[in-house]
Amino acid sequence: MAGTIRLQGENVEHRTAHERARAGICLIPEGRGIFRRLTVRENLTMQVGRRHLNGSLEKATARFPKLGQRMDQVAGTLSGGEQQMLALARALVSDPLVVMADELSVGLAPVVVDEIFEALEVLEAEGRSLLLVEQYVERAVGIADYVYILQKGEIVFVGEPSQCASGVVFARYLGASA
Repeated sequence: MAGTIRLQGENVEHRTAHERARAGICLIPEGRGIFRRLTVRENLTMQVGRRHLNGSLEKATARFPKLGQRMDQVAGTLSGGEQQMLALARALVSDPLVVMADELSVGLAPVVVDEIFEALEVLEAEGRSLLLVEQYVERAVGIADYVYILQKGEIVFVGEPSQCASGVVFARYLGASA
């Protein structure tokens, strides 16, 4: 309800979505946020432009080989898991400073959830900052530096993942252990 949004000390709060993306913020909204009528290749091209396309496509398909097999397929005809891979591939190819992802694992098979979290771990290892809203709390905490728990829009807990290890924090704020 108050405050500012800063990226590397610069206020980005009132910038457009395109300006925020150029500044280094990649948003992967709940529901995938892909261009369903474009092909996989066109979706990735929209993210990086033609100049850097070849290296970017290689990076995306190295992490998600299924996308490499479907470059010319219309994105809306991909399975839900493949659509989520494409959404996350945007972060892999655009080299953002910050990746904000909302419920990446919703409705996905466990094997796909594993692939998604492996890609998040790659982004984290590359030094990207991740802001995750995630139903698999234990998985998210496993790659987190800090944990924030919100209730009705209010931050009720801030701490390190080790503080959540016993499950007491989750029991107190979420009503169950992770």
